[in-house]
Amino acid sequence: MSTTEISQRRIAYRWHPIERLSDADRQIDLADVRPLYSAWRAAKERLKRANGEALRQFTDRLVRSLSVETGILERIYDVDRGTTEALVTHGFLEDLVARSSTNIEPAALIEILRDQEAAIRLVMDCVASNRTLTKGFLHELHATITRHQPTTDAVDTFGQRIKIPLGHGVFKEFPNNPVREDGSVHEYCPPLHVDSEAENLLRWFSEYESSEDPILLAAWLHHRFTQIHPYQDGNGRVARAVSTLVLLKADLLPIVIDRDSRTEYLDALGAADNSNLTPLVTHFANLEKRAILQALSVETEQPTVAGRSIASQVIESLKAKLERRRAEKDEQLRKVNVVARALRGRAETTILNALKTLERTASTIGESHVFVTLGGPDKDNEHWYKFDVIQSAKSSGKWVNFDEDHYFVKGSIRVQNVRLVFVTSLHHIGRELSGVMEATAFAWLESFENPGDHAPEARQYFVSSLEPFVMAWNTNVSDVTSLFDQWLDSAMAVAFKEFADRV
Repeated sequence: MSTTEISQRRIAYRWHPIERLSDADRQIDLADVRPLYSAWRAAKERLKRANGEALRQFTDRLVRSLSVETGILERIYDVDRGTTEALVTHGFLEDLVARSSTNIEPAALIEILRDQEAAIRLVMDCVASNRTLTKGFLHELHATITRHQPTTDAVDTFGQRIKIPLGHGVFKEFPNNPVREDGSVHEYCPPLHVDSEAENLLRWFSEYESSEDPILLAAWLHHRFTQIHPYQDGNGRVARAVSTLVLLKADLLPIVIDRDSRTEYLDALGAADNSNLTPLVTHFANLEKRAILQALSVETEQPTVAGRSIASQVIESLKAKLERRRAEKDEQLRKVNVVARALRGRAETTILNALKTLERTASTIGESHVFVTLGGPDKDNEHWYKFDVIQSAKSSGKWVNFDEDHYFVKGSIRVQNVRLVFVTSLHHIGRELSGVMEATAFAWLESFENPGDHAPEARQYFVSSLEPFVMAWNTNVSDVTSLFDQWLDSAMAVAFKEFADRV
């Protein structure tokens, strides 16, 4: 490809110097996740006292999951889900990888995975030792991530694609502008300006570090780093590693951007290229909430010890649990129930109004019936839907604590032979009282042989909320009502679409 041909390509994104955080960026609504920061920090200390080893193992699995998925995102390799689970659980061992489970040699895969894990460990060491984010650290991080990557692709001054040695821990010498499937070009920072752009990024980050929201800052740093694309290759992996650094410095958890969210992630980066950071910040916030909810579900019981009476160990464990409960500020943590009841009331009104609107629309088809029921300890029916909630939580690695209060809103509409049952459940998360609850939504479509039948002939269950809505004991209801309304509206839209397709 000649230089003329390159110059004639359509520029999908034209490079410009990176920008500071804007006032619009600072207005991105994070009211639902911010209360989780302090709730998680307090819960982490309790988890450490209860079973520090289990928390360490959870963190190790999180790091290994991040290490696997970061390379899959970049299409460096592929690994099937079963093998991924084994590697995350047991560590990066070549014996766990069958040749048929990946598209590269198992030995090469393990080398790359270990490099990527080492980079995250380097970030963790940086946080523990309170090191400053500098160009030197970025170079060290890049060299670690790409240790077993000897070459990469580049385009020379004549427009020819060439294979060149990959410099480990040195900024790029050639442009690295990707050509999209439609033939357009996405421009990154030219090599000439990389050093000065990196200086700006690091200087602004040092200014923001102590004053900005960590999720907002992690998303901003990640995006601006990708705009510079300072290395010949490995930029996405380094960007995700430095995002981890921001979150760990704020005493939060690493986030795992996995293969299932690749499209959402890339679309969010594209929106940020067009000065809209909201989708990327929201994506990061959802992933952080997911990590916290999973961490709260870590087993708090200590494992049994060989040679000691099992009964005595159970008694000791119970004694320790009771002591922890006495020591904790249970009443403060249970303030989250007040938040849940307020949102339950809001959901009741919203669901009833939506079903009434749907009923009017469906009246042209036939007679319809709408019902809304509240659930909770104040209604003597909080045991309803426990199985469904537990099953949905298990699939995402969370533990629902039904020792604490459970609330729900059930809405249903029946039109002739089809009934939609839509449930919003608000329940505690964590092996012990954590002060954190989530709202999830699920539904059934029930089919009846005849319009007058009471027992359904068939039932189809589905989850209608892609992400849970999370609240903590220190959540201010007025701060999150708008976000909760948006979440509930999206969940109802999924359920109503399924119902409309069936009626």
